[in-house]
Amino acid sequence: MLVVCFDLEGVLMPEVWINVAEKTGIDELRRTTRDEPDYDKLMRYRLEILDKNGITIDDIQEVIATMDPIPGAREFLDAVRSRWQVLILSDTFYQFAAPMMVKLGMPTIYCHDLVIDKDSRMITDWKIRLEDQKRVTVEGLLSMNFHTIAVGDSYNDTNMLGKANAGILFHPPQNVIDEFPQYPVFTDYTNLMSEIERIASSLGE
Repeated sequence: MLVVCFDLEGVLMPEVWINVAEKTGIDELRRTTRDEPDYDKLMRYRLEILDKNGITIDDIQEVIATMDPIPGAREFLDAVRSRWQVLILSDTFYQFAAPMMVKLGMPTIYCHDLVIDKDSRMITDWKIRLEDQKRVTVEGLLSMNFHTIAVGDSYNDTNMLGKANAGILFHPPQNVIDEFPQYPVFTDYTNLMSEIERIASSLGE
């Protein structure tokens, strides 16, 4: 049995924080896991900016409501799900991901939780579901005798790519390509699907 594990933002959906930056005009929020490998450092940086500018969870959810999947992503994901099991492994939060999952046809997602002040609606903290959860999830699947393919685009995906039977980079920035040359790079869903099919065949799936 094969499980194909996908990162969410940058692979299937646009980057939430970049869209928030564009909507609010706060350029500092453009920094993502493509730029900063230390996720805790990145989130602390983001929360400081949100607090400073009075940006609430409602403001962010309004932006997310306007976001659609990357062109072709829904059809691609449907095609993969019609043949193999799929998991979305993301370092986003359920409060962000829920409306995106509806637009992607409700695939299963593992991600994290935000801590939100009930009165101010400000994001005060975050709860990590599991440290390095993408890698740990792939290791768990392998321990249950599943074959795994992992697809991501950022620093925080590379651990799961390294643990999977096969790792693939999709539309990564040049700095990630340069630092992780061992992973094949694809920039469109047609060729990505062909690579998944090739790997699945090599694994006997």
